[in-house]
Amino acid sequence: MTTASPIQPTSIHGSTPRPAIQPILSSSLDTSTKNTGAAVPRGPVTASLNFYKAPADGSKPFNYVEKPPEGEPQRNYGDQPTSVTINDIRGRESSFNLQDNAFQALEGVPSAVTDWTSDAHIRDVYYPEVEALLLNSIPGAQRVLLFDHTIRRAEKDAHRAPVARVHVDQTPKSADQRVRFHLPAEADALLRGRVRIVNVWRPLNGPVVSFPLAVADSATARDEDLVGVEHRYPDRTGETASVRHHEGQKWYYWSGMTNDERLLLKCYDSDEAVADRGRVPHTAFTDERTPEGAPGRQSIEVRALVFG
Repeated sequence: MTTASPIQPTSIHGSTPRPAIQPILSSSLDTSTKNTGAAVPRGPVTASLNFYKAPADGSKPFNYVEKPPEGEPQRNYGDQPTSVTINDIRGRESSFNLQDNAFQALEGVPSAVTDWTSDAHIRDVYYPEVEALLLNSIPGAQRVLLFDHTIRRAEKDAHRAPVARVHVDQTPKSADQRVRFHLPAEADALLRGRVRIVNVWRPLNGPVVSFPLAVADSATARDEDLVGVEHRYPDRTGETASVRHHEGQKWYYWSGMTNDERLLLKCYDSDEAVADRGRVPHTAFTDERTPEGAPGRQSIEVRALVFG
């Protein structure tokens, strides 16, 4: 854990009091804000999201993180494309927070990173920024451990492309494993306190024009909508959650996210008082309003254990 000086975003939205949700914006293309000449889609949109479809043979679902063994599929479960309405939080960011909805929007967050191709530079410069941001933004947070990051690029032959499948990165089982894997000597003591897993998501080439990130209000995602999936690494097996569609789910996105904006995604919360608000289903999606030839979205997601 680093000891970087705190970084204060210009807008941090806490959990209380909750302002009334403002009216939904109309669907449009914002031609005043462009990314390499492409207008930014704004407002509510109807899009197809890929939900969970169980393996045909009834077996336990699995997914290989890297290349699967010879004769094994990358994953053994399918997709159930479903059309949903995704509302825009732009202009009403303060209506949502990590405690109640399991996602939160932060604006005006600076960064000193100059090279997003160097993992060492990212760890040396960006990780301390993210740690300070989380400590300042999450009530009760006393300690943060950043355990990995992923850069995704919507371009041909990208090592990691946007994930267009509704999922939650962690389950209670994998959260326990994470603490024991990264902090084995302290795990028992830490697990007696509050543990949260929070992802920090931001674009690298904003404003985002293509493949925006959709999130579901955690309070509208039922436990029975979540399906544990074996997440198979070369050296171990973790668990993520795939998500079934349910009519009661409410979906949102933050249109045209810029490089100084951060979306916090809570994937796990050990506090039983907020159990149904402790994990946020999310997915990249195709917005049919995206102008032809628009640049592919590039983004980074840093994953953190938050104690306290």
